[in-house]
Amino acid sequence: MEFLTTFVNGLSLGGIYAMIALGYTMVYGIAKMLNFAHGDIIMVGGYTVHTVLPFLAILLSGVYNPTVAIISSIIAIIAAMVFCMMLGIVVEKVAYKPLRGASPLAVLITAIGVSYLLQSLAQMIFGSAPKHVNIKALDFGILKIGGLAIGYNTIITLVCSILVMIALSLFVKFSKTGRAMVAVSEDKGAAQLMGINVNRIIMITFAIGSALAALASVFFLLKAPTMTPTFGSLPGIKAFTAAVIGGIGSIPGAMIGGILLGVIECFAQAVPAISPYTDAIEFSILIILLLVKPSGLLGKMRREKV
Repeated sequence: MEFLTTFVNGLSLGGIYAMIALGYTMVYGIAKMLNFAHGDIIMVGGYTVHTVLPFLAILLSGVYNPTVAIISSIIAIIAAMVFCMMLGIVVEKVAYKPLRGASPLAVLITAIGVSYLLQSLAQMIFGSAPKHVNIKALDFGILKIGGLAIGYNTIITLVCSILVMIALSLFVKFSKTGRAMVAVSEDKGAAQLMGINVNRIIMITFAIGSALAALASVFFLLKAPTMTPTFGSLPGIKAFTAAVIGGIGSIPGAMIGGILLGVIECFAQAVPAISPYTDAIEFSILIILLLVKPSGLLGKMRREKV
């Protein structure tokens, strides 16, 4: 039973990593750039929830009850997704769009600069001390089936992750915008000749990735409801690792990589002898995989034209 509990927890954590990794892999697949500020969008989403919840509590103080508390939490989550979506669009337009066609190194340095800018702004506004985010309304307790004990939040996280992945896959495969994304990822110049607005597609990609990062921040807060300006740094790096393991640029690869990383992390943490080295194990697996298969599990080797 303990094995099954750890496995389900791993799937749940992997689903969160996959949601973040989708942002990395979509931006890279379409814009051919690594947005290392993506992890800090997670942090912005968490602080948005932290800011909106007390405001709603004051606004609805006369009718506050458990049902209203749940509705308020959902409104705060939606607000975080919308705000992060808008932030992603602004970052793309201000920081990355002027560098379209610039060297990858210039874009990479800019992404790191944006990451530190967001962290510094968060520290200026909220301070460096950890902030508790009160989302107890979304704590639905533990489900017990025989000797199996799994938190309802773990199940909700897993189900939401699966639904998000299915919805995004269907969106990319069947919608006009999704097919345009595929076209831009294959050949940006040819897509532009076919009448596709490449800048608009890249903007939409940033918006979707940022919204998913905000949603992921809520699931992280359900596990540990504490915010700091560096809240999104390690999850962002691990999600990037998941994207690379799955094959950066591949949406199914990001899903597989995220779930694989989450399962490995939970099983490593369950063994006391190796739990302090969990992060080292995860990144070691990345190095070994890249030595064996540099393009990742589902990635494709691309030939660069000179």
